[in-house]
Amino acid sequence: MHHSRLCAILIDCNTADIDEAALFWARALGRPVDLAHPGSRGDYRMLQTPADEPIVQIQRVPHESRVHLDIESDDIPAEIARLEKLGATVIERLERWVVMQAPTGQRFCVVRVQRPGYPKNANTWA
Repeated sequence: MHHSRLCAILIDCNTADIDEAALFWARALGRPVDLAHPGSRGDYRMLQTPADEPIVQIQRVPHESRVHLDIESDDIPAEIARLEKLGATVIERLERWVVMQAPTGQRFCVVRVQRPGYPKNANTWA
């Protein structure tokens, strides 16, 4: 048995200035940029997020700009297997997460637990 839930919405920005992109999204979403957050480093900027809501992270990327979701799980291999049974495919296995693609073409990531209060609001899978 394992758990998983929506963890984060990542706004992938093909931009030279990640701070300018983060400021736009902070203003658009009404959530200040959180530069003190450990996730705000290098190509990443975190927006302040209430503990019971998904994380919003802005990241600089080399591919076209898009939005993708992260699913957090306490058992990444089990979650990948579950999603593959639904038709998703593994695109890339990285050190701390796995990039997958839905049967309809959207990319998303399966990540380790990130948000506080886990497994509150998480699905339980057998």
